[in-house]
Amino acid sequence: MIVERLGVLGGTFDPPHIAHLLAALDVRRALDLDRVLLVVANEPWQKVGARPVTPAADRLAMVEAAVADVDGLEASGIEIDRGGPSYTADTLTELTELGRELFLIVGADVDLDTWVRSDDVRRLAQLVVVTRPGGVAPVHSRVVEIPALDVSGSALRHRMAEGRSVRFLVPDGALRCIRERGLYAVGG
Repeated sequence: MIVERLGVLGGTFDPPHIAHLLAALDVRRALDLDRVLLVVANEPWQKVGARPVTPAADRLAMVEAAVADVDGLEASGIEIDRGGPSYTADTLTELTELGRELFLIVGADVDLDTWVRSDDVRRLAQLVVVTRPGGVAPVHSRVVEIPALDVSGSALRHRMAEGRSVRFLVPDGALRCIRERGLYAVGG
């Protein structure tokens, strides 16, 4: 039986940007993965209350638009469909039940020890750390180097609130979705 090799890149994606897509594509190629799911958090438990978060349906629509024409990348609403706070352990458990080999893609700055049921996360998926050239990764993880891109959702939201362009930083499809839905407008 052939088992699907599936990458899982979770996040708030508020908004999705080029660093997300580049990390997913580079890991897919480096590890010969069949697909990479960009899993949109329903309620990102580490951000709730810390700042306003764009509604999950809008964030999913942006990710769908961003990857619509990108072979091997798919938007996933698995955490939105489940509802409530988004915990990676729950998502990996659900995906594992479908008979896949899972590769969890995270940034080098992630601290899994702060995650809910981090032991389950480590047990259910191979940890793949994307890092800048020469970066250091946690023990027991695979490393995929990606170009150093200093792009963040908060910086992009700030640029848009100031009326500054995010073209080339946000995929064209996601940018169209942002405009169509009137997201990240000044005062809104």
